[in-house]
Amino acid sequence: MLNTGFVAVEAVAGLLYGSMALVADAGHNLSDVLALALAWIATIAARRPASGRFTYGYKSSTILAALANALLLAIAIGAILFETIHRLLTPQEPQGMAMIVVAGIGIAINTLTAMLFVRGQADLNIRGAFLHMAADALVSLGVVLAGVAILVTGLIWIDAAVSLAIVAVIAASTWGLARDSVAMSLLAAPSRIDLEEVRRHLAGLEGVAAVHDLHVWPLSTTETALTAHLVMPERPGADGFLHDVAAGLRARFGVDHTTIQIENGRTPCEAGC
Repeated sequence: MLNTGFVAVEAVAGLLYGSMALVADAGHNLSDVLALALAWIATIAARRPASGRFTYGYKSSTILAALANALLLAIAIGAILFETIHRLLTPQEPQGMAMIVVAGIGIAINTLTAMLFVRGQADLNIRGAFLHMAADALVSLGVVLAGVAILVTGLIWIDAAVSLAIVAVIAASTWGLARDSVAMSLLAAPSRIDLEEVRRHLAGLEGVAAVHDLHVWPLSTTETALTAHLVMPERPGADGFLHDVAAGLRARFGVDHTTIQIENGRTPCEAGC
């Protein structure tokens, strides 16, 4: 609510004091408020239980939210870049003091909000929310610096130069989020898991002759699933063995959901192994 209220105040102030930088910052803040709302909705949806159709529940909604957050950041970058180019082509003299005061309030609000997301950044969705708020604080800082420079030197082009620097900073932080969220959307194995190491771990289990049809993918921004076929000529006591395998994978690789199919190796596998 605090961030939403500030967006309205900043937009009105920008229009009243002739500062397009404040208006652009308000637009950027609005995109981030929407992103936070999306992340919150996804987190709630992820807690819903599984159903007959959605057998894993709605855990993947957190991945979709992270991807949407990356797209919103990209749109915000485009909007700021567009406004910066417009300012370079048609210079306007804003009121520097108004920029400093309003953007200074924005720094305080966005920094406070970002601190709420410092912990839990192993969750890509939480990381996305943190990046949004941190980017907002940087944008507001850039507006403050531009306001000070305009008051001291009278050079209004400094506003555009600071905006370009801000775009570069936001783009650098957005790239990692976009890369990871796209990879998760395509069910890529998490970067923290070495698939060949998992294969060697399974192949080294007592009684396992071979491992095939190994798949690892994200169920959500925090949970991972694994399936594999283990060739075991002499079947073990199934329950105890499978429990130990799942426990080992969870402890060593952070895999939350494990499904193992045991084969004797005498019948060819027909699962596209």
